Amino acid sequence: MKLLWMISCFFLMILVGCEPEEQPEIIVRLLADGTERIYQNPEPITVDQFLSEVGVELTALDRVNPERWTQIFDQMVITVVRVSESESCEDETLAFRRQTRLVEGLAPGEERIGQAGVNGVERVCYRVTVENGIAKDRIEISRVAVQSPQDEIIFVGPTTELEPVSIIGTLAYISNNNAWIMRGSSTRKRPLTTTSDLDSRVFSLTADGKSLLIARRATDDENSFNQLWLIPDTIANTPDVLPLIPRDVRHADWVVGTNDQISYSTAEPQASPPGWRAFNDLWLMVINPSTGEQIRVEEIITANSGGLYGWWGTEYKWSPDGTKLAWIRADSVGLVDFENKQIGTPLATFAVLNPLGDWSWRTTVSWSWDSRLLLTTVHGLPVGNELPETSPVFNIAVLSTDGAYAADIIPRAGVWSTPRFSPQVNSDVEFPQGYIAYLQARQWEESISGEYDLVIADRDGSNARILFPPEGQAGLTAQQFAQDFTWSPDGQQIALIYLGNLWLIDIKTGAQYQLTQDGSASKPVWSQ
Repeated sequence: MKLLWMISCFFLMILVGCEPEEQPEIIVRLLADGTERIYQNPEPITVDQFLSEVGVELTALDRVNPERWTQIFDQMVITVVRVSESESCEDETLAFRRQTRLVEGLAPGEERIGQAGVNGVERVCYRVTVENGIAKDRIEISRVAVQSPQDEIIFVGPTTELEPVSIIGTLAYISNNNAWIMRGSSTRKRPLTTTSDLDSRVFSLTADGKSLLIARRATDDENSFNQLWLIPDTIANTPDVLPLIPRDVRHADWVVGTNDQISYSTAEPQASPPGWRAFNDLWLMVINPSTGEQIRVEEIITANSGGLYGWWGTEYKWSPDGTKLAWIRADSVGLVDFENKQIGTPLATFAVLNPLGDWSWRTTVSWSWDSRLLLTTVHGLPVGNELPETSPVFNIAVLSTDGAYAADIIPRAGVWSTPRFSPQVNSDVEFPQGYIAYLQARQWEESISGEYDLVIADRDGSNARILFPPEGQAGLTAQQFAQDFTWSPDGQQIALIYLGNLWLIDIKTGAQYQLTQDGSASKPVWSQ
C-alpha cells in the first residue's frame, strides 16, 4: 500500500513538471485619432500587424512611432499621427510702379498724370500639411499673375532749355504717339493731336506742308486695327482731325504734288504677330482736301500673294514728279505698271533675307529729284559658304528707272543703310548739285543688330564722310529708329532720330542741334 502511494506521488510530480509555464500578457498603449487605448496581446508581433488586428487603418501619409516593422513589447506606446495634405490659394496684391516721363508741351517741371496706376493681382497656391487636425507645413507651389499691374505714368515738362534752331518749311514727327510739328523755329513746336493713338504705319505730309495724313488705332471696332485720318490744315491754331473711310491700312501716302489724292494698301487683322496679313493691293482715292469726303476711289492693283513673305506687305514710293510709283517686295524693287494695273518688271532682284522672328525685311527706295533714278539697298552675295538668304552683305545700289543699268555704289553698307537722295541743290547752275545720305554699319557682318553712322557723299558715292554722331559716341541702331531721317527741303540739313530724340544736322558746318528731349520721337518728315 505504501508502495502504491509512492508510485502515485511520483507520477503526479511528473505530470506537474510537464505543464508549460503560463506566458504573461503584453500590455500596449495605443494613441490614435485623439484617444488612448490599452490592449493586451498574448504574443509579440510587429506594430503593423498589431494595428491591423485592432482595426487601425493607415493612409500612405500617416506616420507611426515606433516604425511599423518594430516588434511590440510590454508597456510599449504606439503613436499614430494622421497626416493629410491639401492645397489652398490666395490672391495677393501686386503694387504698381511709378514712372516719370518727359513730355514736350508741358511747362518746365509741370506734372500731369498720363496714366493712372492700377494694382495687379497674383494668385499664390500652397500645399498645406495637416497632422492630427493641426496645420503644420505651408509650402508655396505656384504663383500666377491674374492681372498685371498698370504703372502710374507721370508726364513731366522738361526743365532743360534747348538752343533755338531755325526751321525751313514744315518739320513733322511723332512723339508719344501724337503728331507734332515745327515751323519757323524749334521753339514753336506744338502737337497736332493729343489722343496718343497714332499708328506709325502712316505719317505723310503734302509737299507744301499744309496737310498731314495719319493712321490712328481703331478703338470702335475690335475687328479693325487702324483707320486713316486727315489733318487738313497743320497751320491752324486748333487743327481739325478728320476720319477717312479706309481701315486696316498697311501703307498710305500722298500722291506727290497733290493735296487731294491718296494711294493706300490694306491688310486683314490677325491675332498672331505681326498683327496683320497684307493684301498687297493698291488703291487711289480722291478726297475733298477740306472735309476729307471721299470723291472717288479706284483699284490699281488687286489683292495678291505679294511674292515671297508677302504676308508682311508691299511698300510703295511716289516719284517727285508724281508720275511714277516704285514698289518694294522682299526680294525685288520695280515700278508699278499703271497701264496694265499690275506690278511691273523688277529693276533689281536679290535674295530674300530669312525672317528673324515675326518680321520680314523690306529695303527702302529714294527717288532722285529728276525722277530718273532710284537709290536702294540690295542684299549682296554670300562671302563664304552661307546660303544667299543668310548673307550678311547689304550694298547700296543706284537703279535707272528705264531699266538701262543698275550698279552697286556703296559696298557692305548694312541692312538698315536707308540711302536717300538729297533735294536738288543750286538748281540755277549748269550742273545742279546734290548729295546722298545713308547709314553705314560700323560692323557690316553684324548690321542687323549693330550700330550705324550717318554718312554724306556725292551722288556717285564718292567723297563720303561721317556726319553724325561725333566720334566716340554710341551709334544709331534700328531699335532707336536709325532708319528715320529726312532731308530739309533745301538739301542743306538732315533731321534724324538719335536715342529717341529729334536732331538736326547741318551738312556743311557739321553743327548738331537737339530739338526734343522726351526720348519718344520718330518718323520725321520735312516739306516746304
